[in-house]
Amino acid sequence: METLRERLASATFGAGWSLVCRLPEPAARALFKLGADIAWRRQGGGVQVLEGNLVRVLRTDPASSSPPDQSATGVNGKELRTLSRTVMRSYARYYLEAFRMQVISAERIAAGMHVNTAAADLTLEYMKNGRGVIYALPHMGDFEQAARWIIGYGAGSFTTVAERLKPESVFQKFLAFRQELGMEVLPTTGGSHPFGVMAQRLRAGKLVCLVADRDLSDTGVEVDFFGEKALFPAGPAMLAVQTGAALMPVACWFVDATEWGAHIYDEIPVPAEGSRKEKAAAMTQALATVFERAIREHRDDWHMLQKVFVSDLDPDRLARSRTRSRTVS
Repeated sequence: METLRERLASATFGAGWSLVCRLPEPAARALFKLGADIAWRRQGGGVQVLEGNLVRVLRTDPASSSPPDQSATGVNGKELRTLSRTVMRSYARYYLEAFRMQVISAERIAAGMHVNTAAADLTLEYMKNGRGVIYALPHMGDFEQAARWIIGYGAGSFTTVAERLKPESVFQKFLAFRQELGMEVLPTTGGSHPFGVMAQRLRAGKLVCLVADRDLSDTGVEVDFFGEKALFPAGPAMLAVQTGAALMPVACWFVDATEWGAHIYDEIPVPAEGSRKEKAAAMTQALATVFERAIREHRDDWHMLQKVFVSDLDPDRLARSRTRSRTVS
């Protein structure tokens, strides 16, 4: 049985998909911007985690020119707060566009998406020749808009994984939403093992897209990320090692109020030496390095309201991860 809070969440998301698309776009944008500002001012848990993550970006970003204040964070507090508000507005835009997806035409996405098409063409060439491709993305920009673009550009469809959210009714709404866009969505729990299904798709020359800057399992890989240790999923790299698919980082961002940007980076090759575990760890670190560069270039659009840095994680979960990592070859 769903709790009252879960029923309210389900009703809110249902109203989002049924009502937001009926509002004039300027009015909807103003409404979501207001909601983002209210959430930002309330300083709830998600905003606090976001600011903790952004502190790491600012500490290591040469573009952060403001002198640090005397706070414990070591960064300029005003700059941090301004940045976190901008990110919350960007995050709100992601949800706004998800709810309005049904009234955003394919023609508008094709015209408004700025992508390095040479890399997209290489992706399609790999797939045509029977080689699978893995797009690994950070939580940036609008994943669904980029998904519609690559599907329309020629990929046809792709496979991805989704965390099983609570309440279940909200998860089912997001599942149906992404399936309607042309995605095959594998839940992290409650279905076939996602890794095996994705490996099958890749060996068949298909595209797999995975958000890869936060580990959802107990088998994460520790990487150097903005000057600290963070926990990234091993799955994208391990899939490339096991199937021979091309692992290509991708970053998405918002260009302006009506357009989007995405960059498909060069393939991260499988190292020639080492065990499967060692190869996957080296590739995951390379992935983290690319993500660092993308986030620094578009830090307004990194929507990371979850804990990723080791020093922030629950010690028991981290201990389980390290134990599992030692036992997985």
